[in-house]
Amino acid sequence: MAERRRASEVRKRPARPARVGEHVEGIVGAIGPKLQRLRQEQRLSLQQLAVRAEVSAAAIHKIERNDMVPTITTLLKICAALERPVSYFTEVDEGEPELATLTRADDRQGVFTPHRGLHLAGLSGGYAHFRGAAAMATVEPGACSGDKPMLHPGEELVLLTAGALVFTIAGTRFELGPGDSLHFVGEQPHQWANETSDPATAVWFALRDS
Repeated sequence: MAERRRASEVRKRPARPARVGEHVEGIVGAIGPKLQRLRQEQRLSLQQLAVRAEVSAAAIHKIERNDMVPTITTLLKICAALERPVSYFTEVDEGEPELATLTRADDRQGVFTPHRGLHLAGLSGGYAHFRGAAAMATVEPGACSGDKPMLHPGEELVLLTAGALVFTIAGTRFELGPGDSLHFVGEQPHQWANETSDPATAVWFALRDS
């Protein structure tokens, strides 16, 4: 009987895709156009992105033209520089766009961030289908966005749920406590920090430039 159950379970397993190579080629072939489109949306020249990502302008140009496949290290650097998760380049757009996405509380996926001490759990649907992205953020004591102010197209909205955070937007300091929210345009130089000895949590929403 046990042997029959195992045989039945094996028959119910989904078949392996017949053309895995074509699927992978489709993902790889879309990286270049996605990179070029995103760079242009953020109004960055090849040289500007090269400096920000610490990747040569020639390499970025080759990637955009699909003359070169980026290594995982190069792709991570580019993602950090453009403030996008790796999934932005690896998600496959299949059929009609998503109109609604349900994310269960116990099924939130981690979101890549280059900032130490900042942990993000995704709340929103696939980035390819929506203009906005949201995450539950946990900011460790002493964590910050770095010495260099950030600038990018779009907007950000932060709702602090616990702890305290400090934002500096275009030279103005904003101190947030539980329940406070801050909405700002990303093209202003901005920084954030947790200056306390306790972790802070927040709902962090970003709206990309149309």
